[in-house]
Amino acid sequence: MSNLPLSGKSALVTGGARRIGSGIALALAGAGADVAVTYLKSQDDAARTAVEIEALGCRAIAIECDVRSEASVREAIAAAIGKFGRLDVLVNNAAVFETAPLESITLEQWDAVFETNARGPFLVARETLAFLRAAEGRIVNIGSLGGIHAWAGHGHYCASKAALHMLTEVMAKAFAPEVSVNCVAPGAIEIERTMQEAPDYGKTWAGVTPLGRVGQPLDVARAVAFLVSDAADYITGQTLFVDGGLFTHPIWPY
Repeated sequence: MSNLPLSGKSALVTGGARRIGSGIALALAGAGADVAVTYLKSQDDAARTAVEIEALGCRAIAIECDVRSEASVREAIAAAIGKFGRLDVLVNNAAVFETAPLESITLEQWDAVFETNARGPFLVARETLAFLRAAEGRIVNIGSLGGIHAWAGHGHYCASKAALHMLTEVMAKAFAPEVSVNCVAPGAIEIERTMQEAPDYGKTWAGVTPLGRVGQPLDVARAVAFLVSDAADYITGQTLFVDGGLFTHPIWPY
């Protein structure tokens, strides 16, 4: 374990029970970090991810947490610190995604998306900041290509991710020099939900992606692992698009 780049360090991944979050948690554990994963409803998935982390030789804890709640966030952080004694890496991954025509989005829908996607990362970062500063740690927010491209059917989601991209830049200035803050913005990523909702999802997006394939959770996880590594010591306030070149493609499906 001592030869691994994150050996002796610990990480907190919000929404780390499954999908991209689980991939990130396992990538950090693969680099030697002890990892706490939070979940809201996916308790069984979180427990499985914790077992997989431990199988890699690292310590793990699955913690129920509602990132919209100040009290819940504080309790989750206390549990993680109680388990590991320190915190070096925070990955703000917990998010919600919804499709709705802009003109029919209710205030409740709008607020629900922003509460998780923008307020959540702010709350978790604020409450972990003292520990991260002590460790000269890293924050990685998980944004979206939708935070820079306008998707007509996902107005509240796009706006919330655009807010997170800007929050990343603000945090990078506010938390410097002890803590670096960056963002990973995935493009089309093939997960269980996308495959269920659209069986041709991978083929469709591969056809408009310059690298010729749809993204996988591992692609996002590797980008996060890079940003928390020593190789990224002089990088902060950046949004790294992990999209196979989709951002540059002249034919945009949305």
